[in-house]
Amino acid sequence: MADFMSKTLIALAVIAALLLCFSHAKDSDVPFIVAHKKATLNKLKSGTERVIVTIDIYNQGTSTAYDISLADENWPYEAFKLISGSTSKSWERLDAGGVLSNTFELEAKEKEAFSGEPAIVKFRVATKADLQEAYSNPILPLDILGNRLPENKFELAKRLLHKYGPLVSVILIVVAFVQLITSPTKSSAKGSKKKR
Repeated sequence: MADFMSKTLIALAVIAALLLCFSHAKDSDVPFIVAHKKATLNKLKSGTERVIVTIDIYNQGTSTAYDISLADENWPYEAFKLISGSTSKSWERLDAGGVLSNTFELEAKEKEAFSGEPAIVKFRVATKADLQEAYSNPILPLDILGNRLPENKFELAKRLLHKYGPLVSVILIVVAFVQLITSPTKSSAKGSKKKR
């Protein structure tokens, strides 16, 4: 629960910062680049695990960004093998309100907890000669090849039983007690009718 709350607070802080930056960027006539990096784990039947990384680049500004290049070189070669896609990519332009995306897949070589650093996006503004830089969000720590329990029906039932078992037990005891109290009354009433 505390982990969920901390993740929620971090997400709200990031959104507030982005909104603040976005409101500032709307006042000027420049591109405002926001990059979002997301990584998901995919465990294969062979026992290997793959990391699928997607980086979306948004232009939230009011003008076009030119010569966009993306570099995410934070995946050490001794720990990961590139399966598909590329960790770096370039585009000619990104219009205001536009989105670019890059996806690549890595195979983990080692069992470890890995925290990825931000990807770097470089772009050129029409009014400036120097390249500008933007950074993506870092990814949350990944437990690569970790011993995670499979999420199946039995595990779900076990967790529900652990969580609600005492409550169900109390309810069943109360129902049985009420049944026991009312049951002899009905049988004695039937017995008295037979005697008459």
